Amino acid sequence: MKREIVKQLQRIVGKDYLTTAPEELLCYSYDGTGREFPPEAVAFPADAEEISAIMRLANAALFPVVPRGAGSGMTGGSLPVAGGVVLSLSRLNRILEIDEANQIAVVEPGVITGDLRKTVAKRGLYYPPDPASLKFCTMGGNVAECAGGPSAVKYGVTRDYVLGLEVVLPDGRIVQTGVRTAKGVVGYDLTRLFIGSEGTLGIITRITVRLIPHPGAKKTFLILCSSISQAATLVAEILTRHRPCTLEYMDRTAIRIVRDKLPFALPEGTEALLLLEVDGDAPGVGIQAAALQEFLAARSDLLAVRQADQAAEIDALWTARRAVSPAAFSLQPHKISEDVVVPRSRIPELVLFVESLAAEHDLTIFTFGHAGDGNIHVNIMLDKSQSRQVSHAEMATRALLERVIRLGGTLSGEHGIGITKAAFLPLELDAASLAVMRGIKNFFDPNNILNPGKIFPAA
Repeated sequence: MKREIVKQLQRIVGKDYLTTAPEELLCYSYDGTGREFPPEAVAFPADAEEISAIMRLANAALFPVVPRGAGSGMTGGSLPVAGGVVLSLSRLNRILEIDEANQIAVVEPGVITGDLRKTVAKRGLYYPPDPASLKFCTMGGNVAECAGGPSAVKYGVTRDYVLGLEVVLPDGRIVQTGVRTAKGVVGYDLTRLFIGSEGTLGIITRITVRLIPHPGAKKTFLILCSSISQAATLVAEILTRHRPCTLEYMDRTAIRIVRDKLPFALPEGTEALLLLEVDGDAPGVGIQAAALQEFLAARSDLLAVRQADQAAEIDALWTARRAVSPAAFSLQPHKISEDVVVPRSRIPELVLFVESLAAEHDLTIFTFGHAGDGNIHVNIMLDKSQSRQVSHAEMATRALLERVIRLGGTLSGEHGIGITKAAFLPLELDAASLAVMRGIKNFFDPNNILNPGKIFPAA
């Protein structure tokens, strides 16, 4: 990057908040994918006005700008694939307002999602979205990716809670979208346009979210199954009769890699498990739990049903569940992580297809995830130093995604497209839809300055 550009960036954010040191740039060159693309500089702006000035400079000098939260994304959305400047939003980390009367919160994008949940819980309120990385992922990244999580089966995903945004456009203009009210239909819904846009249309600098009353009570169940198909079929049966707030699924390989974190010894022959919770007020939860126990007691084919009563047991179960993805590297040094979604009734077909795919390509492929809403995480494990494994993993990935579309599903439920899924986008979107989306990107960002190389397949 030219020295004069660096000096101008320093004048905008201050010398202490711009770095070009190679060892520091390295920290902003990767994300959850494990891929690396070093930026030429990293800026740490303090507010929307500084970001606006950076974007005006970027358009004048034609260098890329890539917004970044915690870098926990799984599809490369925050990677500076074309170099340029990474815009770290870590300094915009304040909870600006909690309006208890109207049940809303206003936050900056660098606020840790888990911190917001804890803060509002102290006031009897609840922010439901709970991605697996909630202890370190940020609200801005969650909005940019439209993050989900285990609670989505009952409460929905990030977009269901965002009322309004402040956004810096690629040309530096600052816009306010949305409302602070329960209703609002004035003009186009720009808020929804920016949610899930993966930092390609604007940089989010303020977020207004709706909150709900805290559920207060919760019951947690562990259901152990003798086969993957049994677990997958049981999911559909449970959801026709009950309304859990979480319904998570793990296959035998996922169980094996986190077995040491589970609070219970599992019986021999456990091939899959379901982690299920019901929540609400105490009387309502008691009724839900009793009905669920009665339903499960009638299923003599289940290996075991265990209710976790102690807080330590519940914490251990969730620690194990959230550890599955990082623990996968005990199997192989690399993985392809897909977060496909199919209609819940088609989950049995999907997991059986994955098993056949693993056998056909002689690969370790395992599944876990949010069975309650059909969002299954498929992890293809490989060693990239082995060319045969790489080629077979690529074939397996395409076969998986093609099958998901045939099952009436979608390529991504919460990870987004980024760079890892871009080539597969035409499997789901027709040419006209892609052209409209490219047109929207070009309208907002005609110089292709903001997060270039993301979402769209190469022309």
